[in-house]
Amino acid sequence: MKSLTVDSSMRALIGGAFYPKGHTMVMYPSEDLAKDSAQLLLANGFTDDDIYSVPAADVIAQIAPTVDADKDSLPSIGSDGNEAREFVKLAREGQSGLLIATPDDDAGERLLKVLKQSHYSVASRYFTLVIEDL
Repeated sequence: MKSLTVDSSMRALIGGAFYPKGHTMVMYPSEDLAKDSAQLLLANGFTDDDIYSVPAADVIAQIAPTVDADKDSLPSIGSDGNEAREFVKLAREGQSGLLIATPDDDAGERLLKVLKQSHYSVASRYFTLVIEDL
């Protein structure tokens, strides 16, 4: 698994909110549940390069600044800012996440198979212009 570093490729062009196109962000009630899901993902065809570990501290350090109300940036024009704020809220409650590469339908289906076996809190799949709540 990789560590998350939010760069410009993971931000919306307008407003700059967290928007990792071609990925799915999943939050779990605990870091242990996230690690268990990562193992299930690996067993279902994902690789270490497909999975980012996103512990609560990283959500707050990496994602929260993309929706900071005090920044001199344009507001988000879609639901991307709301999605990011939800991840930050859950992280402040102690939840951890995984960011998984889901660039195509096959990866999306494999992820859904794993989600059905896991105890996740929220999952959002990011397409070019749409965010799908899973």
